[in-house]
Amino acid sequence: MVPTTRWSVTLSIAEMNAALASTGLHHHLVILLASWCSLRRGEILGLRRCDVDEFHRTIRVRRSVTVTSEGKKVTGPPKTKSSVRDVEVPPHVAAQVVDHLQAFVGPEPTAALFSGIDGSPLTPRSVSRIWERPRRTIGRPDVTLHDLRHSGLTWASTVGATTAELMHRAGHKSTVAALRYQHATQDRDRALAERLSALATEADGLVSEASRCRSRKSPRVFRGVVAKRPSARGFRNRRNRL
Repeated sequence: MVPTTRWSVTLSIAEMNAALASTGLHHHLVILLASWCSLRRGEILGLRRCDVDEFHRTIRVRRSVTVTSEGKKVTGPPKTKSSVRDVEVPPHVAAQVVDHLQAFVGPEPTAALFSGIDGSPLTPRSVSRIWERPRRTIGRPDVTLHDLRHSGLTWASTVGATTAELMHRAGHKSTVAALRYQHATQDRDRALAERLSALATEADGLVSEASRCRSRKSPRVFRGVVAKRPSARGFRNRRNRL
């Protein structure tokens, strides 16, 4: 049997908001960072209080938590050198980062940003389970936690992010990976269609204005006959006769 490649899927902004509404407040920020900041699951688990710069609204990605085939949790550097980065947090998410720090994170600089409701450390599997309920609530059981990262990068492309900007935000070392997110989504296509319509309307206005200008400069017409404008020589001959 030939293995098939699973293509990532993208949520709309409306679906994302509906999913957030069904997410428990304690883990609300997990979904926000996975989508709007396009962080990987392991990167989210590796975050500590000292990795959050509230003043500059950035998150420092310096660690990642993975699980070995034997089930052992391992904390180490991110996936690649390019994955070590500072990610800008959108303003609408930054306020919720501050609220989360105050409500759910210990005062120590090394305190984990996320933990279980009982205070126990989160595992990669438990992070994935956080997304289980929201995705079924919105009727999208096909969307994985990693697809939220794909959605966030697609939204960034929609608002004009360049390939280099997408590479930095995602922590990619390859342009091929970044270019995957510069495909047309339904929302993007609708926006393009609206701009095309606006362009056509603007062009119609220019044509109409040009027509009015030509009509003001055209010879006078009476009953289908073009009235010739008298020349300067004709005016002189007329004066001489008078």
